Amino acid sequence: MPKVSVVVPNYNHARFLRQRIESVLAQTYQDFEVILLDDCSTDESRSILSEYAADPRVKVEFNKKNSGSTFKQWNKGVQLAKGEYVWIDDSADKKLLERLVVVLDAEPGIAFAYCRSCRVSAEDHFDGFADSYLDRRRWTTDYCADGREECRNFFVVCNTIPNASAVLFRKAVYELVGGADERLRLCGDWKLWAAMALTGKVAYLGEPLNYFRFHDQSVRDTSGLILHALESLQVSQWIMRQVAPSDTAHEKMHVRHAKLWVPALMSAHVPLGMKWQILREVRAIDPRPLYHAIRPALVTFRLKAARHLPFLRAGIGEL
Repeated sequence: MPKVSVVVPNYNHARFLRQRIESVLAQTYQDFEVILLDDCSTDESRSILSEYAADPRVKVEFNKKNSGSTFKQWNKGVQLAKGEYVWIDDSADKKLLERLVVVLDAEPGIAFAYCRSCRVSAEDHFDGFADSYLDRRRWTTDYCADGREECRNFFVVCNTIPNASAVLFRKAVYELVGGADERLRLCGDWKLWAAMALTGKVAYLGEPLNYFRFHDQSVRDTSGLILHALESLQVSQWIMRQVAPSDTAHEKMHVRHAKLWVPALMSAHVPLGMKWQILREVRAIDPRPLYHAIRPALVTFRLKAARHLPFLRAGIGEL
């Protein structure tokens, strides 16, 4: 059996598909199988994937019907996996597996290990680090921490893993927690990492061995941003039911969430029913929502004013 199963889920990403697969095949650690998944792409993805079918390390799986869910594909890929460890790949340095496998081999209690991610543009230009929203003092050096403490202090605030392909995890732990929650569209990875962390330890390498690609299709529309706000509240609430957050994390969580839900409530494009749903989630998690709403409300108001002021001036000028 291979030590590692590499799952490559795909939907209409033909432009970067060969690069993703080649970054797997070029790994310095070679004890792996590759599971290529396609969720009924409408571009040339299937043709590209078929080019690799003859490789004995590769298995290609085409869906007959679009699943409509990234996390359904994750669960399918892990179910097919034969390896002890699983890597859901995007694109990475050739030493990623070599470095992370050593970490998991050294400590059976580690549920998953991950590394730092670089942001790269569609043209492969370095654009900083994907963890720019995190505390740089902590996420620049290696560490191994108790998973429950990670949830109490960090995961309850936000998803501290900006790119899933930076993670190598134990298949047994993934199955133990029930896999990815397919009811979530955007935050299923966040809940999954927290659930796995609760079973043991979490290890991190400050070495940037993973690439987080930003391109035009990475930009979410309004509905995606609203869904992100709602699911973020739900995941933090789920983590709080498992562990009690530290006081510092509790406050950071409320401040961070307010930056998401306040603009949603102030938007004229968000349906009233969705606003009530978001508000219910906020009230379930935040005892002082009005206090935490003040600053993001002012920021949102200024942004709206700046966007509409030129039009208002033009209208007054015409009068």
